Amino acid sequence: MSTSPAHLELVKALARIVGDAHLYIGDDRVAPFVSDWTRRFGGPCVAVVRPASAAEVAEIMRACAAAGVPVLPQGGNTGLVGGSVPAASGQQPPVIISLLRLTELGAVDGLAGQVTVGAGATLGDVQRHAVAAGWNYGVDLAARDSATIGGTVATNAGGIHVIAHGMTRAQVVGIEAVLPDGSVISHLSGMLKDNTGYDLAGLLCGSEGTLGIITSVRLKLHRPLGRTTLSLVGAASYADALALMSRAGVASESNAPGSRLLAAEVIDAPSMDLVCALADLPWPLEQRWPVVVLLEVVDGGDGSGLPLDESADAVVAFDAADQARLWAYRERQADAYGAAGIVHKLDVSVPLPKLAACADELVALIGTLPDVTTFGIFGHLADGNMHVEIVGPVADDLRADLAVLECVAGYRGSISAEHGVGRAKAADLHLCRSAGEIAAMRAIKGALDPQGLMNPGVLFA
Repeated sequence: MSTSPAHLELVKALARIVGDAHLYIGDDRVAPFVSDWTRRFGGPCVAVVRPASAAEVAEIMRACAAAGVPVLPQGGNTGLVGGSVPAASGQQPPVIISLLRLTELGAVDGLAGQVTVGAGATLGDVQRHAVAAGWNYGVDLAARDSATIGGTVATNAGGIHVIAHGMTRAQVVGIEAVLPDGSVISHLSGMLKDNTGYDLAGLLCGSEGTLGIITSVRLKLHRPLGRTTLSLVGAASYADALALMSRAGVASESNAPGSRLLAAEVIDAPSMDLVCALADLPWPLEQRWPVVVLLEVVDGGDGSGLPLDESADAVVAFDAADQARLWAYRERQADAYGAAGIVHKLDVSVPLPKLAACADELVALIGTLPDVTTFGIFGHLADGNMHVEIVGPVADDLRADLAVLECVAGYRGSISAEHGVGRAKAADLHLCRSAGEIAAMRAIKGALDPQGLMNPGVLFA
């Protein structure tokens, strides 16, 4: 912690707002908040403060603005691009505002199919809350029990069901947030028809904490789709995997009402080997395949929506326990690569018609890069999202990162599919956004945050 007089006075002011029990200073107490999951990003902070309400967040924001000290909103700190932790150097240390105490779960509105929840509620808690009331929340990802709603909204998280329900932005129908000057905006009615100016909820969704601090969110829910069938299928190539997914989509659409493709995931052989070794899982198919595909279809649980012929090397699961065992091959990928060493995680996407060619080029390219010891690709096949995992280069060696991002940009893809830009990719934003687009985003940032206090260094280099 800084011992400057200005910072000491600010810390005293923050303690008056939240109480000493919810103000953390000292290396040991702030350690869980100042480095991210990848172990590649992190730096010093003035303090960590844990407010219990939007009003306290507003007071904190006003105190920091008066002192000229930057702030960094943080949820579950499960980010992978350095967007929720301080910079290592070169920037003034921030006050980290942890939103983990904002965990309220409002009553589910059964007429509208909506619910209002606090930014600190975990994705898993919201999912279970919705299910208990006869509804589902449309976003799901492996970090569901640590990722918070505020964090998923701030990064416009995707996950495994984007093909069925869309990204997080499609689930947000209202928002409450604290702006950089300490003012509170609240528009939580959830009305679907409300053309009264700018969509501030849509603007804050995906803003990565650079425009304001999200405190509550009104979410759209979905009726349960029915029983599902999950299959794990071997494929000879990414092109074959895409063809299999396409047939699954056509097959599900041609079946009984309500049938649909809910998820399509892809895992390459090196990633399968890694997760099998880490989790002591058996290779699930009769043969070893270059690519393995997970297909989840809503079809009554009888497999009628799956495009599998008798020659397919596949495992099909109908009940929840068997499906959980198959999902483990996909959901434990991040842990498997994390156990292998410092991971350069490149979350990218390309148009579906170009995915196979891009994936093949990436595999060939990464194999030629120096210091790479382990690498693989897994991700969300249905929406062109590949998670490229590279182990070997030291944390601040960005040669592999840049090579992957430039390759993806050559296919007119995105350098960030669902994890955000953060600090990791701020210098590379020009690869997929024009100068005009970046200037427009900077203008919005400057209008709402003229002091530049909100998460500096994130999104913009």
